Amino acid sequence: MAHYELETPVSEAQIRKLRVNDTVTLHTTLFGIRDATQIHLFDLGRSTRFDLSGHAVIHTAPNVRKVEPSTEYPAGYAPVCIGTTTSDRMERFTRPLMTQYGVRMIVGKGGMREGSLAAFEELGGVYLAIVGGTAALETTWIEQIEDVDLDDLNPESLWKFRIRNFGPLLVAMDSHGNSLYNVVRSDVERNRASALASLGVQSS
Repeated sequence: MAHYELETPVSEAQIRKLRVNDTVTLHTTLFGIRDATQIHLFDLGRSTRFDLSGHAVIHTAPNVRKVEPSTEYPAGYAPVCIGTTTSDRMERFTRPLMTQYGVRMIVGKGGMREGSLAAFEELGGVYLAIVGGTAALETTWIEQIEDVDLDDLNPESLWKFRIRNFGPLLVAMDSHGNSLYNVVRSDVERNRASALASLGVQSS
């Protein structure tokens, strides 16, 4: 288990060093993305002017406040509460995010499935898990909303955040075929079978 401080964008070589149970703190840039954003990008044929290559995306639809654009608020938005949403329902977008846009890291909660794990292994990516219910803390790690694209989808726009000390985040799925969620699932199934056996019940 090791800790890494990463400034985005990152290289494939940097990603390949990460292993399940390592921790990562991100710096510089993080992109916010959610269901509608990806539906429009991959199902409806829209595109973004942002370069996501080598970057991290976080599954979020932030609570923001509209303000006059300024040096402090160049996108015309002030962050209010920026939390993370559950990743599982965005499973089908992992591979196109990586192949079409070069995304290397996905930040979310709850984990993703075997399709994402295969994409991470083949293309060089990781899933970084964050604890649910920590939106207030996450918001303090975001220094500024630098820019926004696809803003007709607000709040499921494509957000560009300037970040510092975003983490630590847990490497829960790595580029070597390892998934913390598979380990937990296996442990739960084994413990369940053991508990049922101790009660004289045959597990199904």
